[in-house]
Amino acid sequence: MKEENSYEAIKEVFTDYLKKHHHRKTPERYALLEHINSYEGHFNAEILYNIMQKDYRVSLATVYNTLELLQECKLIIKHQLGGQFAQYEKAFGNNTHHHLICTNCGKVKEFSDKQLRISIQSRKFAHFYTSHYSLYLYGYCSKCKELLKNSI
Repeated sequence: MKEENSYEAIKEVFTDYLKKHHHRKTPERYALLEHINSYEGHFNAEILYNIMQKDYRVSLATVYNTLELLQECKLIIKHQLGGQFAQYEKAFGNNTHHHLICTNCGKVKEFSDKQLRISIQSRKFAHFYTSHYSLYLYGYCSKCKELLKNSI
């Protein structure tokens, strides 16, 4: 039996999605999926595009289109963090975590809090079933806080 988050299982989910929606199964799309699978943390289209240039001649449009497909089949999550370019992260094999976003420099730090996660996941809402959630906290990273403190 395949491990649920193995690359082969993830590739199978993507292949099934492409077949079902009559999209082409191109080597570039699978190469992007493979690079995303091995990437740790948040990434954007530019990062993937630059990584891909080492082995593939792929356009930025192909990167964006593939990211959209991966988002539609729930293999990645898109974040619009602090007015920056869209950032993405893997949805597979990713533990629930939250984000601290510096409104000054745009730095994103992930954190996990078991008590907070349990509290949110156990919360019931009238006439609403929660499937998943995201939590973003905005403020200043320690570096920007120190710069702001020194500029006053």
